[in-house]
Amino acid sequence: MAWLEREKAPIVKGDRIDTPDGLWEKCVNCAEVILRKELNENLNVCPKCDHHYPLPVWERIYALVDEGSFIEADVNLRSADPLKFADSKPYSKRLEDFYKKTGRRDALISGRGTINGRGLHLAVFDFQCMGGSMGSVVGEKIARLFVRAALSKEPAVVVSASGGARMQEGLISLMQMAKTCAAVAKMREAGVPYISVLCHPTTGGVAASFAMLGDINIGEPNALIGFAGPRVIEQTIRAQLPEGFQRSEYLLEHGMLDLICHRDSMRSTISRVLDILAANVSKS
Repeated sequence: MAWLEREKAPIVKGDRIDTPDGLWEKCVNCAEVILRKELNENLNVCPKCDHHYPLPVWERIYALVDEGSFIEADVNLRSADPLKFADSKPYSKRLEDFYKKTGRRDALISGRGTINGRGLHLAVFDFQCMGGSMGSVVGEKIARLFVRAALSKEPAVVVSASGGARMQEGLISLMQMAKTCAAVAKMREAGVPYISVLCHPTTGGVAASFAMLGDINIGEPNALIGFAGPRVIEQTIRAQLPEGFQRSEYLLEHGMLDLICHRDSMRSTISRVLDILAANVSKS
């Protein structure tokens, strides 16, 4: 019996074989088990059911702009802590911990890049930072982006994924809604196109300000988009909401979105929309 002489006995039924952590992912939508590598290569979209998972901020930037073209702006802007806010930990400590972990100061990366050779000003929310909430830094970065776009006569694209205004900054965070909307108006006066991409979720003060003010509003599939969440609305009006309420498809049907775009065609769609908008501007 040669197998008795082996250092390890053969595997029998019931034995457990360990696999590396993170090798597989069970889709939260269709429950299919997929390779994590396959999911990453598909821009965090389930290849079985097209469920769109959150996409890390830099991966989204690289997926949209030409390789090597993006230059980040306003890197060192930092939030103050005027309210000395603390819950389970001080607000300032939360921001510092996020910086130590990621090297990023707040919930938005903005800058300039090109898409198929066309210059544009791009901002992408980072939902990993306090749910992509908008405080003074996020609002300032968005406003500066729109101003730079107006001055350079280059289009602006903002990719939103946010829980809304940041409670840790109180009224200061709510002021960013008015400031960003005013900056959109300046850009519109300059005749510069603005495309707003709304991902899951885009809610609260972000949805109620600049995120819904694009010349073209694009939603990712099945993204939750709205001011108050559906559960809050149901509890307030004491009525059941329609199926799919506040999802991209519902908003498209009711005129709140211009189109829904799969993530793998987002870059080509934005480029095509910008070509159309630029042609219309030149004709006028």
